[in-house]
Amino acid sequence: MNRRTLINWTLALGAAVSVSALAGGIAAADVLDDVKKAGVLKVGTETAFAPFDFIDAGKHVGLNVDLFAEIGKEMGVKIEWIALPWDGVLPGLESGKFDIVAGPATITKARLERYAFSPPIAEATVALLKKAGDTSIMKPEDIAGKAVGSGKATAQLAQLQKFGATLPKPVDAKEYPSFNEAYADLAAGRVVAVANSLPNIAYLASQRKGVFEVVKPAFGVKAYFGFPERKDAAYASLNKAVAEAMAKIKADGRMAKIQEKWFGTTFDTPAEVTDPAL
Repeated sequence: MNRRTLINWTLALGAAVSVSALAGGIAAADVLDDVKKAGVLKVGTETAFAPFDFIDAGKHVGLNVDLFAEIGKEMGVKIEWIALPWDGVLPGLESGKFDIVAGPATITKARLERYAFSPPIAEATVALLKKAGDTSIMKPEDIAGKAVGSGKATAQLAQLQKFGATLPKPVDAKEYPSFNEAYADLAAGRVVAVANSLPNIAYLASQRKGVFEVVKPAFGVKAYFGFPERKDAAYASLNKAVAEAMAKIKADGRMAKIQEKWFGTTFDTPAEVTDPAL
């Protein structure tokens, strides 16, 4: 082995050792420790999913804002919000842009394979929203062969497509980057309905009486919303701390008050979802 080869081999070995050490350091890291040291929990969300997250008079408000304020109090940290379109939220979590997702997201079998989830915060059963007074859509089956909107890459869209495939004429499912755009098209008559979770559309219908109505009954499988988390070992203690904080908030009645404020009702949710129906 000549000197140049020896030097190159030594440098390569040193680089490999450094990378190995770095990887070991990352694996051994504890995200909760980092959050506590910084005094900040970074939360990613979209702000177009009322009543969970939305902008009202230029201010970020919603159930998630109130709930994470309480979680921050329990954990002794401040909440830093990072807003981006929904289709970038989960990739942002995976790339480490933030520590947890407020979303929220429907807990499904497929998502549980990839992500951990917080305790559920509300039901996520899917229903339809229509224009007020539209007598052509009186029950879910009436959307057969018609254009219906929903959010891109959402469980609500998946349920709409599955339900639509069972009808005599397939539903023309329109995908939107945000539900607000779907609602705008509904108001403009470009779709006959929007499929979203019952809590979301019930809230919107109550806020815009005479404009929108809920189509009853709901047609989706009973499901729950939760906050997506990383599955990595480094995140285990953070996920546990969030779950413990939420358990306290639920036990002392704060969760029910927040739900009542934003939904006009409360939801009896399980402590954990391990085998979702979806």
